[in-house]
Amino acid sequence: MAKRDYYEVLGVEKSSTPEEIKKAYRKLAIKYHPDKNQGNAESEQIFKEATEAYEVLSDEKKRKAFDQFGFAGVDGMGGPSFNQSAFTGFEDIFGDFSSIFDTFFGGGGMGGHSGGGRGRIHRGQDLRFDMTISFNEAVYGVKKEIEFNRDAPCGTCHGSGAASGSGAKTCSSCGGSGQVRRSSGFFSIASNCPSCNGNGTIIENPCGECHGTGTQRKSQKVKVSIPAGIDGGKRIRLDGQGSAAPQGGVPGDLYVYINVKPHDFFERDSNDLLCAVPISVSQAILGAEIFVRTLDDKKRKLKVASGTPSGKILRIRGEGIPMLHGNGRKGDLYVKLIVEIPKRISSKEKSLLKEWAEVHGEQDSPNPFSLNELRRM
Repeated sequence: MAKRDYYEVLGVEKSSTPEEIKKAYRKLAIKYHPDKNQGNAESEQIFKEATEAYEVLSDEKKRKAFDQFGFAGVDGMGGPSFNQSAFTGFEDIFGDFSSIFDTFFGGGGMGGHSGGGRGRIHRGQDLRFDMTISFNEAVYGVKKEIEFNRDAPCGTCHGSGAASGSGAKTCSSCGGSGQVRRSSGFFSIASNCPSCNGNGTIIENPCGECHGTGTQRKSQKVKVSIPAGIDGGKRIRLDGQGSAAPQGGVPGDLYVYINVKPHDFFERDSNDLLCAVPISVSQAILGAEIFVRTLDDKKRKLKVASGTPSGKILRIRGEGIPMLHGNGRKGDLYVKLIVEIPKRISSKEKSLLKEWAEVHGEQDSPNPFSLNELRRM
């Protein structure tokens, strides 16, 4: 199989700077490294091809010879080879390349671990609890006790995972670091120790109750303080109330998600309250003073001006919903006035309405409003 041009292999131009060549090789090396693509012969071949190209093009003398004479120009210069000395300064390409490949090949802090090296700490699972509260409880706040199941520290071994009178001993395979390193050419790759699963310690005599995990499934009761003004869809985090971690690690958190039941009369709009109140035709025409009940069942007086149309909205300041962490500040209450048209009227009422219509000269076919007139109404 004929060799490809080294610039073509790295996907760079002949005029590329050393930094651009280094960047292109780094990208290919990470993508096609054999440890990331085990058993993939094609990836291994691409990796070797890219490494060979970089060894030549990163060397000023070899690159000049290749530019002038092609492959023949570098054959007499020791040729491309895969040895440690050829990559002196390789860390300049990858920075701390061991930490990069730890992330790819299992040495990072994922999957319930935090930190690295000796004393690796496990973290328990976060939990979710869905709570439904009433509209008023959301507005004024409430304290609730909830019950849920979680992994709690084992009552027998107190979370250690070891049987009484015994403990954990340092893993002989990794020396307690929780990681083992292996070399592959110029790479030094860290991964979780297979003997202790990254813990750094091994329990020789596991607890008979929890079988060495240090946790047991138990029912838990917790009190939750719901702040005044909370809205549906919000969540409250309770630190450390999630599941316990294996072998005495850091417990997870509990997230309480809030659902709010709708109110029979009031609706919420951010921190404002909305409601609709019926008024009679005579109140709308003549004007009146009416009383409106607020959410906390207080009576507030509202003045309805004469000639008030149906749909008119009036505001009562400070009778809305407390602002979350708003130091006592509240939104407003907006009252929409709905003029009620009676469905049944007496003969006397009919007579009076006919007289009203005659006085005002009402027509059977009134002239329509223009759009501008409608907008001003």
